[in-house]
Order: sequence, then C-alpha cells, then structure tokens
Amino acid sequence: MHSDGRGSSGSNRPVTEKNPDWIEYDEEEVIDLVVKLRRDGLDPSQIGLKLRDQYGIPSIKALTDKKLTEILEEEGLELELPEGLDNLVQKAESIQDHLEENPKDEQAQRRLELTEAKVRRLASYHRENGNIPEDWKYER
Repeated sequence: MHSDGRGSSGSNRPVTEKNPDWIEYDEEEVIDLVVKLRRDGLDPSQIGLKLRDQYGIPSIKALTDKKLTEILEEEGLELELPEGLDNLVQKAESIQDHLEENPKDEQAQRRLELTEAKVRRLASYHRENGNIPEDWKYER
C-alpha cells in the first residue's frame, strides 16, 4: 500500500573490480567476440547476456577496461540511437500498428501517449549528453 510496488531485491555486482582467475579469455578474444556478436545483429544488452551466460564472462569492463559501447564505437559498430530510446520507439510503433487495426482501443491510445512521453523525456536526456543529434525529434 505504501510502496511503489517494485520491491528492494536485486542482484548486485561484486565489490572487487579484479578479474576472476577462472576466466579463460584475454582482452583481444573478448573484443573479437563482442564484434562478432554485434555483426550477427545482437544489441549491446543481448551481447552482454550472451557473454555472461554462454561464455562465462561476468564483466567486459573488468577484462578490457572499456565499456561494451566504447568497444563498439572504436570498431565502428555503434547504434544510431541509444538502445533504450530505440526500444521505446519500436514499442510506440507497435502500439500505433495495433491502433490502426483497433481504432476504438482507448487503453492502447493512453498507452501510446505515455510511451511517447517517455520517448520525448529520454530523447531530451540523450540530446543533453550528446548521444543523439540536437535536431533529432520523435514523430509518429
């Protein structure tokens, strides 16, 4: 009743930034894996999950001293839009497609308004930080 409904549990990263001894990969191999997975069409979050779950690499930054997005920028494989913003834009487009088929769905119209508001807020944040061009604007 008095909480935001999200709870307080969640995983935390280990305190140490030191690389675990059991990792078999060196820096160059990890960078090659990141580039290969990006060329296969995976987004940065998907790359991180795949490296963690299938290759046993808990932290790319601990191995390479670079973030995943920094590696992609150096290799020329960065995204046009930041991943979170791109996901929201795709969600808004999906809701718009639904509304074309179901124009009387008032709940979907409200959800579209809320999603577009999120897009505008996040775009404003990314414009201020220089992640997207100053003239980028979301349009239906």
